[in-house]
This record gives sequence, structure tokens and C-alpha cells, in this order.
Amino acid sequence: CCWAFSAVAATEGITQLTTGKLISLSEQELVDCDTNGEDQGCEGGLMDDAFQFIQQNHGLGTEANYPYSGVDGTCNTKKEASIAAKITGYEDVPTNSEQALLKAVANQPVSVAIDASGSDFQFYSSGVFTGTCGTSLDHGVTAVGYGVGDDGTKFWLVKNSWGTEWGEEGYIRMQRDVDAAEGLCGIAMSASYPTA
Repeated sequence: CCWAFSAVAATEGITQLTTGKLISLSEQELVDCDTNGEDQGCEGGLMDDAFQFIQQNHGLGTEANYPYSGVDGTCNTKKEASIAAKITGYEDVPTNSEQALLKAVANQPVSVAIDASGSDFQFYSSGVFTGTCGTSLDHGVTAVGYGVGDDGTKFWLVKNSWGTEWGEEGYIRMQRDVDAAEGLCGIAMSASYPTA
């Protein structure tokens, strides 16, 4: 269901930036109700398809109203009708450009796809991640910031959906400005963000 968490985090971000209100939105609504295109509940999905659904559905409800269950369910149209946040569309970040991704993340949280299949990534605990990983995109996360580590290593601050016990309270700092155009773990290959 990671694609839903990624899209919701980016939508929460743009909603907070435009309204001043940080509203916890419903991942489960996407899992249950957005079944078009590649979005197939916890079997997998794409953040762009999720943004299309949120736009076409005229918004997304709150987590409190439509709580996360972690399994595919039947769309509750009554709960789905309660809208807490809207987007006007979405934009794709130019592919294979960490510089373009940097410009986007400077303005708002950005949904990114990465290759999270490697054990280095899965067992990450702290520090700037510089481990080995491929570019077979298989996981949706959210780039929420960037910075420079104590040793001078540039990094992306990325929100994962594996709970606060993983990484740095649910976040990972991933090395930024690597030699490969696609970025570490493919972070610059498929990035997008909702528009308000």
C-alpha cells in the first residue's frame, strides 16, 4: 500500500502549505476506492494514478473518518463523500535529474519511487544511507527535504511507510547528488507532486 502513503503524504504537504492546516488524510480511501489503472490496493499502485483519483474524486477524506486497516476493502462511498482536502492536479518532475527533484522538494513534499528491495535499504537504521541498491522501482516514498550530513555528504530526507521503528523514526536520509543520473536507488526516475 506504499503508493497510497506516498501520495497521501504529498497531498497532506501541499494542503498544509496552501491552507495552513495539517490534516491527516486517508490512505485506506485510496486503497479501497482507487482501483483504476495500476492502483490495485495493497497489490501495488502508482502515485500519479492516486493523484488523478484524488482530483477526479474532488478530494480525499480524513484518516479519522476512513481509518487505515492495512488490507484491501470495499469502497465505503458514504465515507468517501466526506472531503477534507482537494488538489487541482499533479506534475511530474523531469526524469533522471536530481537538480529538478531538488527544485521540487524545495517547494513541497514530492512522491518518489525507489528500489527498496536491497537488504542495505531494508535494514537501514541511521545516518546518511550510501548503501547498495538498484533502480528496479518497487516502493513509493515521499521526499520531504534535503540537507548535508556532519561529514559533508548531501542527502534527501525521505519519509517511508514502514512505521516509526524503522530507520530514523520512519525516515531515511539518502545520499544526494550521486554520479548516476537516476539518483541513489532510482530516486530521481519517477517523481511527482500534487498541485493546489
